[in-house]
Amino acid sequence: MSDPSTARLRRLSALRGCDRALAGKRPVTVAEQLAVLRATAEPDALPDLYGEGGAVRAVERRVAELLGAGAVAFFPTGTMAQQVAMRYGAEVTGRDAVGLHPLSHPLVHEGDAYAVLGGLRAVLTTRAARNPDAGEVAALAEPIGTLLLELPLRDAGFVLPDWDELVATVAAARERGARVHLDGARLWESTPHLGRSPVEVAALADSVYVSFYKSLGGISGAALAGDDELIRYARVWRHRYGGQLFQQWPAALAALAGLEHELPRLPGYVRHARTVAAALAELPGARVFPTPPHTHQFRFWLPYPAELLDEVNLALAEEEKTWFVGGWRDTEVPGLAMAEVTVAGPALEFDAGQVVELGERFLRRVSTTT
Repeated sequence: MSDPSTARLRRLSALRGCDRALAGKRPVTVAEQLAVLRATAEPDALPDLYGEGGAVRAVERRVAELLGAGAVAFFPTGTMAQQVAMRYGAEVTGRDAVGLHPLSHPLVHEGDAYAVLGGLRAVLTTRAARNPDAGEVAALAEPIGTLLLELPLRDAGFVLPDWDELVATVAAARERGARVHLDGARLWESTPHLGRSPVEVAALADSVYVSFYKSLGGISGAALAGDDELIRYARVWRHRYGGQLFQQWPAALAALAGLEHELPRLPGYVRHARTVAAALAELPGARVFPTPPHTHQFRFWLPYPAELLDEVNLALAEEEKTWFVGGWRDTEVPGLAMAEVTVAGPALEFDAGQVVELGERFLRRVSTTT
């Protein structure tokens, strides 16, 4: 078995060496990232100290404007921000139960921190591969302090409710006496499907978390937005969770750069994702979901083993300097693999016909390799 770190370096090197890429982005070097930070920083700006001043406060002010929030706190990770939001919900409502989808980030990707560190309990909101609807929230068997809604629900295929469904679900949570928290790691690219601005989406909830690296190209970091009382609490618990870093200006400057340059481009990526997904669906044996995509990310299946598809994609990248789709995973159906496709700036160079042509070229390589 190959060493995972060696395989990862090969993938990054191959993608960086490509002239064209259908899925994802070309990795940037440390030197390139430093150039972005230098261009973003004010010439006489001083570093933040323990989150006070500097670029950190500039990010907090900008996110408050974008979300129409009363207050915002910068966090080193979204996991930490969400733990604080859920803990706060338990304290102010007196309920230690949190309404969570079984595919939500806290249950799948956070090592059960909500329970181990926060002493909270999960109440599953639905088994359907989507966020819960109003009827399901109203029918929960026990009261919850916080309802967490992940927009989009990544591990169900980056799926979103429509606006009316979201409004009704939030109203049902309010009727049960619960606070509503939005896991908005990918909120920025969710607004086209919802047909509302970030301010309107954020206004539905008591708190919202947004990420600076998942779609905006930042180094790391997140923000938690809400009212003044929540954010005062959040700053105390950020310290207790180990998030009161001495200086965070590199992550904050990268976040500012992403908000300025990448955020305005996301609606275009979402539109083009529909073109790319429809073209990929034309390939023999292919399937995409959702149709059309709700954001600029979607799931893509091909009837071959994941290891073969990844190896062929690397060969295509190394030999033809073109990246198709990588990161394949085998599914519960033998011989059927799935990948998540992210349509970003490089994909805009491909029209529908070019997507099909590249896919057919990729599959010809697959057929000669099997």
